[in-house]
Amino acid sequence: MAKKVVLVDDSKTILVSAEMALEPIIENGIITLQTYLNPEEFLNDAVSGTTDFDLLVSDVNMPQMNGLALAEKLKQEERFKNKPILILTTESSAEMKQKGKALGVTGWMVKPFSDEKLLKSIKFVLGL
Repeated sequence: MAKKVVLVDDSKTILVSAEMALEPIIENGIITLQTYLNPEEFLNDAVSGTTDFDLLVSDVNMPQMNGLALAEKLKQEERFKNKPILILTTESSAEMKQKGKALGVTGWMVKPFSDEKLLKSIKFVLGL
């Protein structure tokens, strides 16, 4: 069964770029990809049970909600405690990475990303 990856980023360009990078494993039925421009909308859908995920990939700097705040809120929910979260951001400071690690973030990728690195990271985290 395909693994469900959710990508949350306020940039349509990033969402399209990531979808293109993941096309080989989407077309093969290895993953399904759902995207959100608004982290609050995703959080509402996840908490209400409208959507679920095997992996969340999220930006940090978004106008509606910081990606680390999103991770923190998800990790407070029992059913999401052990779900992997990859951060995909322009933030590269050790301090930000440490905050993410403390919240239970699985990995950190700095933008701009290469298609190969994104694909490899997602496959690694999902054990594909």
